[in-house]
Amino acid sequence: MMPPAPTLSPEAKYRLLLKLSQEIGRTLDLQEVLVYLLEVLRTAVAYDAAGVFVLNRSVQLGQDAGGRMIAGMAVVGFDDTPRAEDPMLRRGEGIIGHVISSGQTVIAPDVRRDPHYVEGRAGTLSEIAVPIVSGGGVIGALNLESSTLDAFSEADVEFLEFFAVAAAISIEKAVLHREMLEKHRIEQQLRIAKEVQSALLPSADPGLAGYDIAGTNVPSSEIGGDYFDYLPQPDGRLGVAIADVSGKGVPAALIMATFRAALRAQRVKDAPLDAIAARLNRILLDSMDASRFVTAFYGLLEPLSGDFGFANCGHNPGLLLRRGGGRDLLSSGGPALGMWSEASFAPGSASVRPGDTLVLYTDGVVEVTNPSGDMFGVDRLEEVIRRRRGDSSRDLVRAVVDTTRTFAGRPGYEDDFTLVIIRREAHPPGSAA
Repeated sequence: MMPPAPTLSPEAKYRLLLKLSQEIGRTLDLQEVLVYLLEVLRTAVAYDAAGVFVLNRSVQLGQDAGGRMIAGMAVVGFDDTPRAEDPMLRRGEGIIGHVISSGQTVIAPDVRRDPHYVEGRAGTLSEIAVPIVSGGGVIGALNLESSTLDAFSEADVEFLEFFAVAAAISIEKAVLHREMLEKHRIEQQLRIAKEVQSALLPSADPGLAGYDIAGTNVPSSEIGGDYFDYLPQPDGRLGVAIADVSGKGVPAALIMATFRAALRAQRVKDAPLDAIAARLNRILLDSMDASRFVTAFYGLLEPLSGDFGFANCGHNPGLLLRRGGGRDLLSSGGPALGMWSEASFAPGSASVRPGDTLVLYTDGVVEVTNPSGDMFGVDRLEEVIRRRRGDSSRDLVRAVVDTTRTFAGRPGYEDDFTLVIIRREAHPPGSAA
């Protein structure tokens, strides 16, 4: 049996606290803090194996931890370092898990008789574990194991509980520092992703004789899943695309990039619109999980005649506003992309006449809501454009953005906002006004 550690006097406790503060205060690295704690423990209490475990912050906050209870640990003397699939690390099982969940110290003179024990080291016969508490909540646990029965005394319990109190502040500070660094890393990655995504969108409005074209994309967060593009064809036609990926954030942005690459690969092929839509559907089926899909509208504009062929794949209908009043909704096509392998698509056609305005948009434009819960809607979108029919397409885009923000009563959008406006000039270049 191991010799018991002596009861610590107030002076000894103070010296230990001072030593911990001085040594651990030199680093904010969580792993270094945990390793040092175990080194100090060995000088005060004899053990054959030991571990210090820090609870995942999400668990502390009552949030989903993604199946992992422990965010950081340091161990010594174990046969194998615990892995991610370890029952204790994933579900909080064993004596350590019980201590963390209950906040109570456990001393097991014979682990074989303890109902909470889960073997982590062959040969362990006795064990002691104490919670690490900070701010009124458990943030981790200290654990010592011995190959001898009844190896730990009440004096060891007293020492280990005091040690946990002394260690808690340093652990908490290191955890917060790690979170700050992780947040900074994520923010930096999001900034880079936003720059990359911005480069995938048109950098300028297309200069197409006889037409005034402008578009915008306003993501609801750092990066989004909306997309629009202009794709000049070898035969002089202009391809115009707009799409909306289900979901938000990085996953949606990655799918958007896949869709863009696939669509641009089709523009050099003289294929009918229904065949292009079918190919895109197959590509996305192979690139996404079953919970994702893409709504898209792709059209080909012949500048001289104004003929506009299109395929609407589960997207908001294109809005063709006629010069003399009235509107056509361009909805022919098929279902959203990436949902059904046997989906079929029926292309539609329209004629953009002089003075007409074609409006393509994602649902983030018309589904903007005001404080009363009313949606902006297609009618209000049309009203803004008709009221300012003498403005350029770029000014019309700004007017829709300003109007929807005023309508919502806030500067940002809850969903990605993407809008393309194509105005055919009422008087072609060179003609008499």
